[in-house]
Amino acid sequence: MPWLLHPAAVQQDPGGGGGVERKLLERLFVGADEASVAALAALRCGGSHVVWEGTTASESLALIYGRRLRHARRRGIETKNLACAVELLGRHQQLVRLGQIRATDSSWTFMLFLTEDGGRLIACTGVRRTHV
Repeated sequence: MPWLLHPAAVQQDPGGGGGVERKLLERLFVGADEASVAALAALRCGGSHVVWEGTTASESLALIYGRRLRHARRRGIETKNLACAVELLGRHQQLVRLGQIRATDSSWTFMLFLTEDGGRLIACTGVRRTHV
């Protein structure tokens, strides 16, 4: 998984193609939570994906996504696994690398929270896009 391990790497795949990067990312989905299942399906159906360079403290992400959870609940925005992702990030206590998968119809965006080396998926959450 050289693109996941290299700290300066940014992999983007606008969809289709089924390249090696997509297959490597697919292997990280071992959980059966609703967001992981939906994100994997979106990826396999040609959704775009990106894994960004750099890392962020898990505690900061837990605070940010905690606010997003409260906002989504107030606005009635549909999410998948967001509360669980906030909890897992709060417990992780290490640096996190971010990724994203967007469904081909742009109806859902999934955020991936990976270990610093990109070798394991810590959590996955999805949000329904209201401006499709």
